[in-house]
Amino acid sequence: MSSLHPSLTEKVEALLDAHRKAGSRVAMAESCTGGLVSAALTDIAGSSDVFLAGYVTYSNEAKTRMLGVEPVLFETDGAVSEKVARAMAEGALSRSGADVAVSITGIAGPGGGSMEKPVGTVWFVRASSDGAVMAKLENFDPAASRDEIRRQAALAALELLSP
Repeated sequence: MSSLHPSLTEKVEALLDAHRKAGSRVAMAESCTGGLVSAALTDIAGSSDVFLAGYVTYSNEAKTRMLGVEPVLFETDGAVSEKVARAMAEGALSRSGADVAVSITGIAGPGGGSMEKPVGTVWFVRASSDGAVMAKLENFDPAASRDEIRRQAALAALELLSP
């Protein structure tokens, strides 16, 4: 788990084992974390039987092209929004063939924030092939470093991946 924290190895192994036992496969759609969650999952040997795909869609264009996010959502809600996070998760789910997909879109800073969406604002969505969708908003400390916000977001996404 060099990408997040060495002590997470056991936790990620347990998460992968739980998905193995459940017969479920997972995918990620990451923006502000830039692939940290996908890296944490693939740090574990043998994870390919559970982890199908990781989409790092940093730009709006990539979110549209790779995940099918409708461009109008960026205009009406912004890239950091529940609707975009949902479209990202649902796109990763349908394109990968996974049973569970989690998306992350947020503002890691140090710039890019606003009064409405300050640095540290991060949306997560978990979408499942059974149609269940769960959204979560986190407001991490805007004074935290970019690396710390990204790390906290990756850890929160791992929690959402639990079966």
